[in-house]
Parts: sequence; structure tokens; C-alpha cells
Amino acid sequence: MRRALRWLAAVVLAAGLAVVAGTFVPRPLWPAAKADTVTGETHRILVLANPIHTDIAIPIDAETLARFPFLAEIGMPVTHPNARWLVFGWGGRAFYIETPAWSELKPMPLFKGLTLDRSVIHADVAGDIIEPSDHVAGFEIGPDEYERLLSFIEASFTPMNGRIEAIPDTGYGQNDRFFEANGWFSAAVGCNTWTAKALREAGLRTGWWNPLPVSLSASLTLYN
Repeated sequence: MRRALRWLAAVVLAAGLAVVAGTFVPRPLWPAAKADTVTGETHRILVLANPIHTDIAIPIDAETLARFPFLAEIGMPVTHPNARWLVFGWGGRAFYIETPAWSELKPMPLFKGLTLDRSVIHADVAGDIIEPSDHVAGFEIGPDEYERLLSFIEASFTPMNGRIEAIPDTGYGQNDRFFEANGWFSAAVGCNTWTAKALREAGLRTGWWNPLPVSLSASLTLYN
């Protein structure tokens, strides 16, 4: 019994040290040279966080509507007069789709979320998002960085039958849908590490490993 407790304590300590190191060791180690933006053009993006999950919000405009035309094609209200943001998140298929609220938590989706599962992209349409907020962080990025971010998000979708289609009968409400995604979800490579990777494509620095929203938020504050 004592040996098992020592092993458990060692595992918890190692995990804690990994999270701390992942937060305070920046990635990339050195800031990238800023692009020469003669026009001063920037794009504002948002990182939305709750206790376990992070999303990226990009503004709805002609560029994003042209980049993700399938959202309008499947009936998402991206052209509604009050629509302001497209919100994207990546996560484990079972847990993400089957747990819209903690009250609906089921054992099998939780088990898959803690082990290994296929991944999905969740796309949502949002109106005005209040800034500043404890759960919202905004960043201004240049056009090249914005293009890389859009390309990263686009490449995260898995086409079905040669095109990107929503998974039938999935979504939390009228404004959102789930899509098959590339990659496998695990506790070590989860939704927040996807967000962090997307933000690095956008020219931002994160921690080396950010499995939790709190560690990602801390590293974004430290290095940007």
C-alpha cells in the first residue's frame, strides 16, 4: 500500500512539475522577428477560456466567410446581422459532443477523454464578446500571421466524401456544429495544446506544453 502511494505521489509530482515547466518555458524559446507591416494592418483574435477548455475566435468578415464557406452552406448563421465572431475549438469526439454541460457527464466519454479518442472541431457563431474579461484575451496579429492561423484551422478539418460536412445531429444549439478533425485526442495532447499550437502559428508565444487553460493563459500573459 505504501509503495502504491509513493508511486502515486511521484506521478502527481512529475505531472505538476511538467505543467509548471510547460508554462514557464516559452515556445519558441526566442521571440520571432516582427514582420515589417508598412500599412499597419492587423487582425484581432480572441482566446476564450473556461476551467477546462479554450477556443479561438476570429472576426466574421468577407475573408473568413470565403475561407470557411461550408459553414454557411450547412445553415450556420454566419451572415446574421448580429454575428461577429467565428469560434473554433478542437477536442475529443465522445466527451466534446456528449457533454454540453457538466450535469450531462457520462462515464464512457469521460474515460475516452482521459485516455485516447478521435478528435472533432467545434465551430460556433457568436455575437459581441465583452472585453476585457477574466475569460477572454485579445491579441492583434499581422496579416501573414493571420493567414497562417486560418490555414492551421482549415487544415484541422477532415473532409468527408471529398468535402467538409458537419457530423449529423451534433451541436449544442442552433448556432454551432461539430466536424471530423485530424489527429487523436488524449490527456497529454488535448484541446488546449491545439489552441496553443494555433496561436504559435499566429506568431504568439505560449508555454512549451499547455494542457490546461490556466497554464496557457499564464504563458500568453508572460510572453506576449
